[in-house]
Amino acid sequence: MTWRGQPVLVTGAQGFVGSWLAERLLEEGARVVVPLRDVDPESRFRIEGIEERCQLVACDLADYGSVLRVVNEHEVRAVFHLAAQTIVGTARRSPLSTFESNVRGTWNLLEACRVDGGVERIVVASSDKAYGAQDELPYREASPLAALYPYDVSKAAADMIARSYAATWGAPVVVTRLANVYGGGDLNWSRIVPDTCRALANGHRPVIRSDGTLERDYLFVDDAVEAYLAVAASLDDERLRGRAWNAGWGEPVAVRDLVERLIRAAGREIEPQVEGSGTPAAEIDRQYVDPRAIRDELGWAPRVPLDEGLERTWRWYERRLSG
Repeated sequence: MTWRGQPVLVTGAQGFVGSWLAERLLEEGARVVVPLRDVDPESRFRIEGIEERCQLVACDLADYGSVLRVVNEHEVRAVFHLAAQTIVGTARRSPLSTFESNVRGTWNLLEACRVDGGVERIVVASSDKAYGAQDELPYREASPLAALYPYDVSKAAADMIARSYAATWGAPVVVTRLANVYGGGDLNWSRIVPDTCRALANGHRPVIRSDGTLERDYLFVDDAVEAYLAVAASLDDERLRGRAWNAGWGEPVAVRDLVERLIRAAGREIEPQVEGSGTPAAEIDRQYVDPRAIRDELGWAPRVPLDEGLERTWRWYERRLSG
């Protein structure tokens, strides 16, 4: 499909993954519409000139009328819904604001698209965390959503609401359940990759706040963007409406292994500082997805191996943090 000239609403474009997606859509010739919100002055959305190329609009996702106005007035034809409160610890401390952002914002957007009637494709960002802790791994799209903790539950709820719009009204909606996305531009310093990069740039030992045995599937941000575009294009086939798609490598990596590989990518000889024990509160000890469906049916597969992705990520932070 072509994105040239398409009015595309990208919620969460100011954030980490959203900034890369918005930039890619701009490169493809799309007219990218972005709801105004507080922007970190150090975000790549701002400092790398993405903001000035987008069409910024006054829109509060918590206000249904505001969302409907934007969708209608800007003749939006495609939506990528990435806006969310994305930090597990924040969700544990502030569940109400997390539910308001992640759940209310999703149903307002979907209802606005349904009422407007002109939106041709909607991609809603769920998460592998929507599956919750499961005895059988990897997660498959048919696995039950067994989320328990506030962040995980908020993503599972948004996931189910999105798919209900396809099942009930035939809305052109798909859901992505991505593995842990990493890359340059993530300023959430509580996350292991940016925090490790900051420590290395400052000459400090990286800190691991668990015992280092937690396992995750890690996906480079360029591959995540390609996954979003692939599932958006899949909506040309009405039979694929309402589908959920896993995207990742399908290979679990322990946190300590990840940090040590990032240390090597930075060319340092240093040991991480392990300060935790067991699994932190509201976290799941082992998570990874089965990506066979998106590979076999849509032809998407990740292209950037972990060590290459970590080296590219480190170079971004090294440039950024060195001033």
